[in-house]
Amino acid sequence: MSQDYYELLGVSRTASTDDLKKAFRKLAMQHHPDRNKDNKDSEKKFKEINHAYDILKDPEKRAAYDRYGPAAFEGGAGPGGPGGPFQGQSFDFGSVFGDVFEEMFGAGRGRGGGRGDQRGQDLRFNLEITLEQAFGGTEATVRVPSSVTCDSCRGSGAEAGSKPQQCPTCHGRGRLRAQQGFFTIERPCHACHGAGQVIDKPCRTCSGQGRVRREKTLKVNIPAGVEDGTRIRLTGEGEAGARGGPAGDLYVFLSVRRHQLFEREGADIHCRVPISMVQATLGSNIEVPTLDGKMARVNIPAGAQGGHQFRLRGKGMPIMRSSQHGDMYIEINVETPTNLTAKQKELLKEFENAGKTSPTSEGFFSKVKEMFGG
Repeated sequence: MSQDYYELLGVSRTASTDDLKKAFRKLAMQHHPDRNKDNKDSEKKFKEINHAYDILKDPEKRAAYDRYGPAAFEGGAGPGGPGGPFQGQSFDFGSVFGDVFEEMFGAGRGRGGGRGDQRGQDLRFNLEITLEQAFGGTEATVRVPSSVTCDSCRGSGAEAGSKPQQCPTCHGRGRLRAQQGFFTIERPCHACHGAGQVIDKPCRTCSGQGRVRREKTLKVNIPAGVEDGTRIRLTGEGEAGARGGPAGDLYVFLSVRRHQLFEREGADIHCRVPISMVQATLGSNIEVPTLDGKMARVNIPAGAQGGHQFRLRGKGMPIMRSSQHGDMYIEINVETPTNLTAKQKELLKEFENAGKTSPTSEGFFSKVKEMFGG
């Protein structure tokens, strides 16, 4: 009975495509014949893991294997044998190693499959917004230098009245295969540079590229509650693809400018408010600003100490994809009077001599006296 392909690669049956590739690459390097000369067992193992990876990396073949097991490919003398769902299909080492060599050496297919319709590059744009804009949401206008489809040739790269022709060197595949020892390696065609097509009469506007450099003006909707580092994806707003290929995406990375009054902590807002010694001593009602542009009243009780926080429920940042808001915390900072007049100093001395008014400090120094024996 054949060994289970998942066990052979050392992965679970729910392994992702990336997990399969990593496991295969590690085992292929370990059991490669060039590293294990005169070792027949290693060569056999190498062929087995290649066969297993060739099956499991293909979604259709993997589904057939999960349903029928090895019999789906070993009905006769090997993969795709008589009686199996994939009978008649050949086993190609070049196909197995194509994606691995692309990752390791840069040879092989690009994002567009090595053809003329290559996908355009993704772009990044850094956008700074204010805390108020993050609170209420906004629509920003950005100008992005990019490549756009050439209007003259409509992305084909060919002059009007002509069209690209199939490359005679690679016959339109965009890739050439070369046998190197045990492997068949694919590389981009040197004649068409992987496009699969050649242009006899290039477009004069874009020089045959099918795209031109131009600045794009875009509207970006910024939802309420975004945080510093939030990424917004604009599908298809990246660079245009080569010769009519699909455009890439634009990623807008947000940074929230530091505010002069408020500090953000998640969905909560913190604000330090200075009050006078008299307000803290006798108590007071103060008004503080909030991010929604209004004022909120805070009742300061008599005898309030510096550093005390007051909580305003629902006055913080909106929580994305929710109707809820965070809270706002007001921390009072009791200021010590400065630049006193002679009269004010005299009144403070009378106040000090009138009786004990600082129980916390008096308790502290009482403990100090006890510590040092009076």
